[in-house]
Amino acid sequence: MLSNRHLIFLSDVVWFTLTAFGGAQAHLGMMLKTFVNKRNYITEAELLELNALTQILPGPSSTQTLVGIAYKVGGVSIAITTFVIWMIPSAAIMSLVAISYTVLGEKEEFEHVLNFIQPIAVGIVGYAAFKFGRVILKTNTAYWLAGSSLVATLILRNAYAFPILILMGGIISSAIDTPLEETEIRSRLFSKINPRKIAYFIGVLLFFAGLGAIINRTSPFSLPIRLFENFYRNGIMIFGGGQVLVPFMYTEFVDMKAYLTSDQFLSGYAVQQALPGPTFSFTSFVGAMTLKNAGYSIYGQMMGGLIAVLGINLPGLILVLFIVPFWNDLRKINRIKNSLSGINAVSVGFMGAAFILLIQPIGISFITIGLISITFLLLVFTNIRTPFLIIAGMLVGLFS
Repeated sequence: MLSNRHLIFLSDVVWFTLTAFGGAQAHLGMMLKTFVNKRNYITEAELLELNALTQILPGPSSTQTLVGIAYKVGGVSIAITTFVIWMIPSAAIMSLVAISYTVLGEKEEFEHVLNFIQPIAVGIVGYAAFKFGRVILKTNTAYWLAGSSLVATLILRNAYAFPILILMGGIISSAIDTPLEETEIRSRLFSKINPRKIAYFIGVLLFFAGLGAIINRTSPFSLPIRLFENFYRNGIMIFGGGQVLVPFMYTEFVDMKAYLTSDQFLSGYAVQQALPGPTFSFTSFVGAMTLKNAGYSIYGQMMGGLIAVLGINLPGLILVLFIVPFWNDLRKINRIKNSLSGINAVSVGFMGAAFILLIQPIGISFITIGLISITFLLLVFTNIRTPFLIIAGMLVGLFS
């Protein structure tokens, strides 16, 4: 039975979902204003601790922080309800955009609009790489890891290079920055971990990976199963939030597997930037568009959007609900905290590579370079939010 406090909290979540523009940093500020200062659901210290926890976990940081707040307010049931409310609006819109993409694409006006909003989307990716890099790249090791991951990504052009590079980045930074200590803390922490939960977590990935490998490729269930495994695996590997999502997905779904075209990918990303809610809702567009391009019906495309959202978010959702109870011990382990700097440095390299890869399909011209540069400079030197830039690009494309 939901209490009045739970109902008020869920209504606050609805309002937050419909007004949460601007990405993870802006979302954190809105959470502080709504859930801490206005309602006192948690303290400011608890919010900052939850945010710190999400930084060392793979997955969507805004979603995990919001789910962590909900868990503290009302336990697992409220946390899951909050997750559903948070994801539905933007994911449903992005799936609808994918379903109607062919109809829109046949209109000359829409193609003209894409010529403006796609370079703006690339400029947003470039700004994300710049902003993230300015915060993360503070040591020679970080610069070296970022540069190496950028070059490796451009050379290998393979989605399976991502987990190897992330693992190497975490190991290197942890080994360099951490003294030999903490044995007692680690033993106390690991004594609380239930190995069965870890087995479930890894087992989901192995089950769908194995199922996708053995099922007949001509089966109508083959692609949806493989798609879920792809997104679930990416959900385990993505550190740093939505900015890092772009290079992962572009490399795997456009470059490597050709599930959708670069034009479709950039157009969907541009539309998502104009919506409130989680950046990870972009996956619903990719999932729906993948099954659309494969010839599935509208219902199949809707299923693709749902598969993508669940696959990419489940690892982070499971982890944050699993780890919150013993976060006080986890945060004391320097090896874990220090590995994050290497992981984030590698992620900066991924974003830089994505920026370069995304420029290639839209072509180099006076208009595209001008729009990319203007977008980047406006985001660096003004307080203009990305949704307004996308909307401005749409209007210029429509009336020019």
